[in-house]
Amino acid sequence: MKKILIIDDDTDMVEAMRIALEAVGYKVSSAPNGTQGLKTLLEFAPDLVILDVMMDTDTEGFNVAWAIRSDDESSAYKNFKSIPILMVTSVSSEKKMKFDPKKDQEFLPVNDFIEKPIRPQQLLQKVSQYIG
Repeated sequence: MKKILIIDDDTDMVEAMRIALEAVGYKVSSAPNGTQGLKTLLEFAPDLVILDVMMDTDTEGFNVAWAIRSDDESSAYKNFKSIPILMVTSVSSEKKMKFDPKKDQEFLPVNDFIEKPIRPQQLLQKVSQYIG
């Protein structure tokens, strides 16, 4: 069974994603912020991370992505460096910014972006694209 970690402070959004993902057989764990998310990453060892941009701070999701993708050999997260990361965001509607995984990969090392509100079919399609 493939495992997915959701790092997001919106409990309703987390529950909606959990229901959709568990309905098709994924095992899901969640964390409400980046600090807990990185701790859960080590404990749960997921196959994919779904990561919100704005949590306790406007850039918390960015910081988590950078920590996971760090080139530092002593990083606690080095075994997860290549894990697929899907970033969920409402930044383009709230901050009038648009992210593009191809253009922004150097600045923000995630595999893909999903714009909130997330449609269950869109979420499942993106997850399936990366971990089957």
